[in-house]
Amino acid sequence: MDNKLLTLWRYYPSGSIRVEEIAETLQLSHKQTTRYLKKWDEQDWIAFKPGKGRGNVSALTWKKEVEALFEKEALQRIDQEPVERSSKYLMFNWSTDSKMRLMNKFQSKLGFIQESKDKLIVPKRYPFFSIHPLEAADVFSAHLVANVFNRLVSITEEGKIIPELAHSWDTSPAKTRLYLRKDVKFHDGSILTAQHVAECLEKLRRHKHYAELWAPIVSIEVKSSLIIDIHHPEGCSYTLPMLTMMCGSIYRETKERILGTGCFSLQENSDQKTTLSAFSDHFLERPLLDAVEFVQVPMDFQGIYHSQVQQKRSASVEVQSDSGFGIVVMNPCRDSAIQRKEVRDYLHWIIAKNRHSIGECSPRLIPNKKSVMVGQDQSFNIQEVDRPPFNEPIVIRGASHTEKPTRWLADIFEKEKIPYVIKWFSFSDTLTKQPETLDVDLFIHGEIFESNQDFSFYHFLQNGFSPLYHIFKENEGMKQLAEEYLQTPFENWSDLNLKVEKKLIEDSIMIPLYYEKRFIPFSSDIMNIKFKHFGYVDFSKLWVRPEV
Repeated sequence: MDNKLLTLWRYYPSGSIRVEEIAETLQLSHKQTTRYLKKWDEQDWIAFKPGKGRGNVSALTWKKEVEALFEKEALQRIDQEPVERSSKYLMFNWSTDSKMRLMNKFQSKLGFIQESKDKLIVPKRYPFFSIHPLEAADVFSAHLVANVFNRLVSITEEGKIIPELAHSWDTSPAKTRLYLRKDVKFHDGSILTAQHVAECLEKLRRHKHYAELWAPIVSIEVKSSLIIDIHHPEGCSYTLPMLTMMCGSIYRETKERILGTGCFSLQENSDQKTTLSAFSDHFLERPLLDAVEFVQVPMDFQGIYHSQVQQKRSASVEVQSDSGFGIVVMNPCRDSAIQRKEVRDYLHWIIAKNRHSIGECSPRLIPNKKSVMVGQDQSFNIQEVDRPPFNEPIVIRGASHTEKPTRWLADIFEKEKIPYVIKWFSFSDTLTKQPETLDVDLFIHGEIFESNQDFSFYHFLQNGFSPLYHIFKENEGMKQLAEEYLQTPFENWSDLNLKVEKKLIEDSIMIPLYYEKRFIPFSSDIMNIKFKHFGYVDFSKLWVRPEV
């Protein structure tokens, strides 16, 4: 099967054509296109009569029903081939009806498979950006990291610190001492020591995206094979919460791979398939599943978590999961009209009066005018302001993961006769913060807190991946507010977070836009559905009730 031939079938019926037009559609050179047409003619798909001379009209006659034949073959291959191979056929340029039939067929290959091992196969719409704890800045990658690696400690939503790799700790204003569990194994069977922990934490505190957060830490000292000291002579009330973040995961790097201690080990990772296998020697609890496979599917694939025994049944339950929040970020550091507060305030007012309609983009988006922190309400109602002159267009940053809200924003500007241009970037570019991705006036950013929101909010402001990081570095007022965290005990951060957020809203730098919910369908025989990191299901707890 050839996707280029399918595309030709979809867009060009029998009749007169120009090779230049086909080349543009297939994204090939004129020479390459001519070769393809000749090959398909020889394979008896088409009868092609080229025009005499470049640019002259040629003639195309179809000899076979390409899509019908390709669909039949794809359905057979989905039945016969492993999912990581057959998933590529979903990416072809099908008509809507054919694509729906193929996706329904492929759906039956996903879910829980109970053969010699219990395996869950789930769809992935994006490749994992990184499997390294220091680089996993997106929620998809961070969810993978959460299953493969452990941290020294974890934290509850209420702020309670829970032992993980460290079973106990002592704290003082100048030092935090952690005591490691004995005989914790990496996925290759080697034993975790304090030296491994020290090496990871040293890389973390010197990393360009986290150095600001770790500035109070002056040294990390190995006291014995299972004891490590973290020195912060000027005080650091958030040392333990800082160790709970995903970037604080402990790992061991070899020439071949990066090893974790998590309940699943990473067996394979490619664009087509990512495989996690249960780690039998996990120091806490072995997962009830033996393996989890992520296979590539199209963006519009409607997946469901189902089991093999439920494939022919319709019984399912829909589970709601928090999927974070969306904000509009305005960039007062850019040398443009957006530097002027009256311009930002006017745009803020325009956005606020239209915010109620954000749900038109997706039923998952719930208008939010209160706070990015759940349960908080800033009660900030912006008043109408005078329209400033717009002598140049407002530059909006767009990306695929925020495309619909970005177009919603553009439609509002269009309606209000605010001149604008959209500069589109890839998801990867927005994560790596290419300089040009910051050379914009405003953009929509989606974020989800990892766990405890008191620390997650501060982490969101200060880590180098944050869309607000450069603002806190360059804006003197914001910088002074950030410094208050160093003098404020962690248990009092809720009020400080609200103070900082209020300042960001009042200055029209960060505007709450929406909360996002996900509604995930599970077949009714999948048990113990719990959500852990970033609103994703905890694979380590899932099991399937068997038919007896």
